[in-house]
Amino acid sequence: MKTDIILAGVGGQGILSVAAVIGEAALEDGLYMKQAEVHGMSQRGGDVQSHLRISDKPIASDLIPLGNVDIIISLEPMEALRYLQYLKKDGWVVTNSKPFENIPNYPDIEKVMEAYNNLPNKKIIDVYQIARDFGAPRSSNMVLLGAAAPYLNIDFNKLENGISHIFGRKGEEVIEMNLKALRAGREK
Repeated sequence: MKTDIILAGVGGQGILSVAAVIGEAALEDGLYMKQAEVHGMSQRGGDVQSHLRISDKPIASDLIPLGNVDIIISLEPMEALRYLQYLKKDGWVVTNSKPFENIPNYPDIEKVMEAYNNLPNKKIIDVYQIARDFGAPRSSNMVLLGAAAPYLNIDFNKLENGISHIFGRKGEEVIEMNLKALRAGREK
């Protein structure tokens, strides 16, 4: 078993928290994991992306070759498009439908969404609205993780445990809010 993942978004959206939860879950599942991150001006709303490789066998490199990604998970729809050349022919894209318009010339969202029309395997949901609906707008990243969970080859309970571990120092209320978000995303 091997799963290659690209996580994409904009600084401040919580992409690295998603990576930490997946990584924690993979380790608890007894899997090998390697990760590489790029923080391109992330503190100023720039792009953030992470290569995450999970396998039941040792992994040689933390970087994923073109055409080998099983799933792109993106909190920003345009950011996912940057990495389509990495996606396998039968790979999945799970993305937020709402843009984070951090640049003055952000393309028309309809044109961005048209780029997804030819992808055979995609899940596009409004993670912000789902998170707002249950009163936890800061947990939209965990909603997205929940939506991507079926494609990760990691037991869902391990993802829940990963949330408990990663957010443990922030208290039970934060843990429960993120667990609720994860479960809400899985239902979409």
